Amino acid sequence: MTWRVIATDYDGTLAHDGRVDEPTIEALRAARAGGIRLIMVTGRELQDLFNTFEHSDLFDRIVAENGAVLYDPGTQSVHPLAIPPPPALIEALNREAIPLSVGHSIIATVEPHEHQVLTAIRDLGLEWHVIFNKGSVMALPADVTKATGLVPALEALQLTPADAIGIGDAENDQAFLRVCGLSVAVDNALPSVKEMADLVLPLARGAGVTRLIELLLAGELDTVRQEKNL
Repeated sequence: MTWRVIATDYDGTLAHDGRVDEPTIEALRAARAGGIRLIMVTGRELQDLFNTFEHSDLFDRIVAENGAVLYDPGTQSVHPLAIPPPPALIEALNREAIPLSVGHSIIATVEPHEHQVLTAIRDLGLEWHVIFNKGSVMALPADVTKATGLVPALEALQLTPADAIGIGDAENDQAFLRVCGLSVAVDNALPSVKEMADLVLPLARGAGVTRLIELLLAGELDTVRQEKNL
């Protein structure tokens, strides 16, 4: 089998409205039984994910906070991959009464508050950037993306990006999809994600992930690199 690991986004890819249906859970179990390693790559904070998703043990590693945190479900250990958010930035945004969620590194809000976030970053002279995810807005250190989080997750499993199939749907997924040996978009993905993906599946969200696993286990992806719309 050419591909040894699936790296998947959570919201909009595995999950619909934050929930993963049972057929998709069964497909993930089938992948594991077939010797495929699984990595989740999500913008969510870990506690938020755990409150929503009860099957984190299906994954070999979870990259959270859009690349800022690495979690090992086997040992339940958390490894920060980025610096904490500057208190001055949090204080500036709180003064603006912006709804915030603050994690190990990420500062998350929603559109249209990206304007205040960008202004605060500029005024404080920070080397931070703003990342979008279908209406969500995330501020992180400039060198942190889902790709930078995926690489150490793969290294922990003694794998490389060339071994990986990446699947996603939104703006913030493009960074990690680009580094994977095969990039896949679900049918509900943004046009920009479909355009850059090697494969576009005709099924949305969990059904698309399930179809990907079926194709992989059947050996139908062994020689696929640059075909689209499978």
